[in-house]
Amino acid sequence: VQLQASGGGLVQAGGSLRLSCAASGFAWDDYAIGWYRQAPGKEHEGVSCVSHSGSITYYLDSEKGRFTMSSDAAKNTVYLQMNRLKPEDTATYYCIADHRGFCNKNAGSRGYPVRYRGQGTQVTVSS
Repeated sequence: VQLQASGGGLVQAGGSLRLSCAASGFAWDDYAIGWYRQAPGKEHEGVSCVSHSGSITYYLDSEKGRFTMSSDAAKNTVYLQMNRLKPEDTATYYCIADHRGFCNKNAGSRGYPVRYRGQGTQVTVSS
């Protein structure tokens, strides 16, 4: 079983990044696949999620209009396109697979563990 997150990096404010999360070894269609982020000293923040039925949810008001989540079922991969990045978007972004199949903004936190989590990809936005 593997969730491989990639696409992070260092970018200037206003720039863009596309994160990818490639899944293998489990029944992709049964899971909700999502992203959360966590910066040092800060709480877990749910970013976005696609449920097992294909419904996409965005959790942060600050990301609406800037972040777009998509999925490619043929590749078992989800993407998070992040535009107009801000310094406050700096964090480690984690891809998760929730066996419950539906989205929850707390998925991946200590109080709401999920079955699979990728290794994280660092996003750093300079001002």
